[in-house]
Amino acid sequence: MEKRLQGKRVLVTQAKDFMGPVTVDVFREHGAEVLTDDSIPDSDAAADAIVEHAGEIDVLVINFAADPIGGKLAQELTDELWAGPFDGMVHPMHRMVRAVLPQMYARKSGKIVVYGSATGLKGSKGVGAYSAARAAQVGYVNAVGLEAAPHNVQINLIAQNFVENPDYYPPEVTNTEKFQAFMKKTVPLGRLAKPREDALFALFLASNESDFFVGQAFPFSGGWAQ
Repeated sequence: MEKRLQGKRVLVTQAKDFMGPVTVDVFREHGAEVLTDDSIPDSDAAADAIVEHAGEIDVLVINFAADPIGGKLAQELTDELWAGPFDGMVHPMHRMVRAVLPQMYARKSGKIVVYGSATGLKGSKGVGAYSAARAAQVGYVNAVGLEAAPHNVQINLIAQNFVENPDYYPPEVTNTEKFQAFMKKTVPLGRLAKPREDALFALFLASNESDFFVGQAFPFSGGWAQ
């Protein structure tokens, strides 16, 4: 098997959750030296410490997840509920990117792959705070990706939805007839994606095969978001 990340040093954030475990496995299969961190950096100093401890980073995988807070309409979203997804996903993303860019710029080489959400591209009722935070991630990648491109650093985002995950889609939900009917009605492919399918897309974005993609948010949702 071709080792598409041979010799690359990769840092995966919040590595025990969401897309972390499968990404670590797939990237290691392809020759990467994968470093992991399980925290959510809540300050500049915390992010700087993570990067300093990791050392040279060829690829940063931003993997931050948060509770979608489903079923809350806008008038029911308190300031605390509104701030939660931003504190858990948006601000930590910026802190990590800001901490790692100087070394990537100095080497004129680097990749940053963000696991985002298709809810940042297509609205859904009852998840206003979560969708707004995910949309903020998309806007950030669009803008900062353009800043990084002249330094030969590519920043891109996977806007995913309907990927098998015990936190977002637990078996007690996905195994019901109601959910299966919902999938057939809502998702053109009519199924959930396997986590490995998602991680292989991240692998592509982390590899030298994706050098011409800049500041993009790619829908990965079985046709739900275009």
